[in-house]
Amino acid sequence: MPTVQFNNAAYEAEPSESVLDTLLRNGEEPNYSCRKGSCLNCMMRAPEGGVPSSAQAGLRDTLSVQGYFLSCLCVPESDISVVPAEDAALFQRAVILSRELLAPGICRVILEPATPLYYHAGQFLNLRRHDGLCRSYFLASVPNLDRYLEFHVKRMPGGQLSNWIFDDMKVGDSVDIQGPNGACFYLPGAPGQSLMLVGSGTGLAPLVAIARDALNDGHLGPVRLYHGSHTPVGLYLRDTLFDLAQAYPNFNYTGCLSGANPPLGYSHGRADDVALGEIKDLSGWRVYLCGNPPMVHGAKKRAFLAGADMQEIHANPFELKELRSEPGSGEHKTFAA
Repeated sequence: MPTVQFNNAAYEAEPSESVLDTLLRNGEEPNYSCRKGSCLNCMMRAPEGGVPSSAQAGLRDTLSVQGYFLSCLCVPESDISVVPAEDAALFQRAVILSRELLAPGICRVILEPATPLYYHAGQFLNLRRHDGLCRSYFLASVPNLDRYLEFHVKRMPGGQLSNWIFDDMKVGDSVDIQGPNGACFYLPGAPGQSLMLVGSGTGLAPLVAIARDALNDGHLGPVRLYHGSHTPVGLYLRDTLFDLAQAYPNFNYTGCLSGANPPLGYSHGRADDVALGEIKDLSGWRVYLCGNPPMVHGAKKRAFLAGADMQEIHANPFELKELRSEPGSGEHKTFAA
């Protein structure tokens, strides 16, 4: 069996076991979060190579050539020596410019990075507090339209970082950011294509960024955004989205409520049910899905069955992580929630 060398120790990997799982099984505590290759929190470096290409999928070329890889995806094929990722290669500093409540339990956070950040609307960044606590949040800003970086943060019960953002973070504080990450964003080149955007909760953040980016780029095809919540208070940014619909005739926003007896002006049902109920044939459509994992995974399958090409379905489930044991903490680390 191949061995994983880390912190002056060598651990034998079990068959089909990732580097991350090998280290965790042996009591090491490397950084990680989603365990699905999405958040990039588990990135490590193999100074002498030997990393399967599948463990470097989605990384920038400048990182891949230096031996960086995702430890949750890396099943070693031979002995491998690994070290933690170097901060200077991954993180930069950003300052908190403002924060405000968009709705109860949802906070808008505006950051200014120390150096310009080149990203696509709809991507996400990893935010790291001074003590090393790190979470992933999707960008709600658009690079060509917004000067600063915007995030929508949901307060999570027992959540360490989200509760710090709500209760203790101050304007002028700094955090480290890593990214941009993610491949769910608007690509120009098919201005007449129909776009469906479906999200729940703060899954609205990347969707509104994608919609604004597409419309600002001159997209001419229909852009249909469906945002879901159980209660009306969770459908934040309604005025902003109605204003966007007034400015762009090809944009349409539908607020969806899954609770009983929704008020007038809202559609009844989950956002994916409403969207796929109204648009039954998705042949030729591009689909973006963000938010609650069961909704996203189910809607992805249903969109495909409704005719959407799998390559045209972009899904961002806000996955919860299975926590390693931490004394005094019953929290799930969250990815983009």
